[in-house]
Amino acid sequence: MERIIKKRADLCRRQLRGRQKVSGTAQRPRLSVYRSLRNISVQFVDDEAGKTLAAVSSRSKDFPKDQPGGNVKAAGILGKMAAEKARSAGIEEVVFDRGGRKYHGRIKALADAARKGGLKF
Repeated sequence: MERIIKKRADLCRRQLRGRQKVSGTAQRPRLSVYRSLRNISVQFVDDEAGKTLAAVSSRSKDFPKDQPGGNVKAAGILGKMAAEKARSAGIEEVVFDRGGRKYHGRIKALADAARKGGLKF
């Protein structure tokens, strides 16, 4: 049990460390990625106003139902969806917040797909 508590505390520490360096504005919001074992979600956050400008998730109705939400392919689909939603909200440039996770696998696939979709990091 102590191992699980330590892993969670380490993740929170990494998240806070990244949040000190990365902050979103209305012109350049923070693209915040949350990854669980089964799903991925993305939010475009204006930290100055404390508001979420747009959000998309692998649990949303727009996401293909035949595709499981917790793999690299799903992350790529979600990255494209996030780029489309951001462009419809008038967002072109973002600051990437990986949520304390390593930049590989699903996080990297999502970021690459968002870049291909037209977002500038």
